[in-house]
Amino acid sequence: MHKQETAAPTLSRGFIVILAALVAFGPLSIDMYLPALPLIAQDLQASNRVVELSITFYLFGFSLGMFFYGPLSDRFGRRKLLLLGIAIYCLATIGCVLVQEGVALSLWRLLQALGGASASVLARAIVRDRTGTNDSARILSWMHIITMIATLIAPILGSVLADFFGWRAVFVALFLFSFVVLLVSAWKIPETLPPEQRLASATHLLSSYVSVLKNRRAIGYIGCMSMSFAGMFVYITASPFVYIEYFGVSSQQYALLFALNIFAIMIFTFLNTQQVKKNDPQQMITFGAVAILVAAAAMFLIDQVLAIPFVFVIVGLFIYVGNTGPISANCIAKLMGLFPRKQAGTAAGLAVALQFGMGALLSFLVSRSPSITPTAMLGYILFAALLSFFFMWLSRDRG
Repeated sequence: MHKQETAAPTLSRGFIVILAALVAFGPLSIDMYLPALPLIAQDLQASNRVVELSITFYLFGFSLGMFFYGPLSDRFGRRKLLLLGIAIYCLATIGCVLVQEGVALSLWRLLQALGGASASVLARAIVRDRTGTNDSARILSWMHIITMIATLIAPILGSVLADFFGWRAVFVALFLFSFVVLLVSAWKIPETLPPEQRLASATHLLSSYVSVLKNRRAIGYIGCMSMSFAGMFVYITASPFVYIEYFGVSSQQYALLFALNIFAIMIFTFLNTQQVKKNDPQQMITFGAVAILVAAAAMFLIDQVLAIPFVFVIVGLFIYVGNTGPISANCIAKLMGLFPRKQAGTAAGLAVALQFGMGALLSFLVSRSPSITPTAMLGYILFAALLSFFFMWLSRDRG
């Protein structure tokens, strides 16, 4: 097994902001255009289901792209693939601006996702190239905080753009964002994986994936972050129905409660940046997995006994959703620390792809429930928390 490295950090604050912008491609590309979906359906004369399919296409393309960019970057380097992927994203976004019917929008979104996946994977691999495990956890946490700020602002910005300038303005804004990031990346991001540290040949790409999947601790880290993230996707999918239809909150109150959980991620992730300076990220993974399991179990059991009061849902989900940020940052830092730098792209790509894939799967399952009640939502969240705890246990060093 590869020994974890403790190289001193070499990333400036400005460089971290650039990497955070790269990681933000995923959430920005989804959250900014969600408020515009009804307008898109009306303008393109498409059904809501056809337009909503563009979300599924994006998630599928994003996950698929990560599987390829990670190992390819371990073979050919980070910089060229990063710039190529962002360029594809820019071109596909222009296609979204000009599209005239619903199915075409989904296809352009698929291509957009295949390009944008490079930014999300390779930003994390670049952190691993330049830092040791503990510093990676701290820097990834800061990147996550910046990404959450973008996630918080994105729906508001998308709503304003769509209301005042039409839904196509949302994709114009995404194009401008991606084009600026492309220029800044070309200017500021060097190649961080020298030729002598890369995989020897294309035949090593498959074996690189195999070596990650054969590693018990790697499976533990990937599973822990993926299942905690999947529980959050259950919340995102089910909470509008549970909050508004079951508990009777207004759409404005729902927006505030949703923002509260984004702040929870920012708060817990900030605390994580302080803790990993003195504690091994493994300790923080254990704390996070225990916290989300306790929160999920408490909410579910209270619901079974009392028909859960709304305040318990708010507090429980604050704890659960808040801890997904530190769990993700610490798991991916420890995961990449298990392998040499020439496999960092493979490890990061596999982890983030499965994270989004499991999130999409549980989101799909809860959306197909006969009725979306607090019991259904909390049951799926508890299921995700139990699996996350199991994978945390699997990730622990037996030596």
